[in-house]
Amino acid sequence: MIEQKAKFVVIEGLEGAGKSSAIELVKTLITSHTGKAPVCTREPGGTPLAEKMRDLVKVADETDPLCDEAECLLFYAARAQLIANVIKPALADNTWVLGDRHNLSSLAYQGGGRGLMPLVKSISDITLKGFKPDLTLYLDIEPKLGLERAANRGALDRIEVQKIEFFERARATFLDFAAKDDSIIVIDASKTLEEVHQQITTELTARLS
Repeated sequence: MIEQKAKFVVIEGLEGAGKSSAIELVKTLITSHTGKAPVCTREPGGTPLAEKMRDLVKVADETDPLCDEAECLLFYAARAQLIANVIKPALADNTWVLGDRHNLSSLAYQGGGRGLMPLVKSISDITLKGFKPDLTLYLDIEPKLGLERAANRGALDRIEVQKIEFFERARATFLDFAAKDDSIIVIDASKTLEEVHQQITTELTARLS
């Protein structure tokens, strides 16, 4: 067991990249490393109010379609709640936090996918004030393969049914930010589950050490 300052670790990726299984693996690795299970969050969501916002952005309402700008604002409202009421308190208590998505998703989906990058960057600067994960594992997969995997899970939500061009733009944005930030590790999620988990274990173990 190693005593060190708690960190905020995030798992990112397109639909079908295997985030759920990766999160379980990383949770186990962090627990083994620190002797204490991390606080696990998801975005949007993670607090009672943020979960209500999640419903608004995930479920389509044909009578009142959610416009792109409103979608972006809801994501950041939910994120602000989560940071203030869950993430920062946990880190202050020296408890690690493991996030299922964070700001990089908004940069990729709303910024790249929706074409709202100036708005996303402005809101990000205002709401986050420089707060960011210590480490991000981005599970990279071609949109076509990822969406095929996602479809096999069952019904798709409002965002998952976007055209493939949307996800191609989002992926390009994910990779662009990863190339410029050493705290973002790219994992090839197109490989088998065992190979992906081995990549994650190797990368995370090296960083934890």
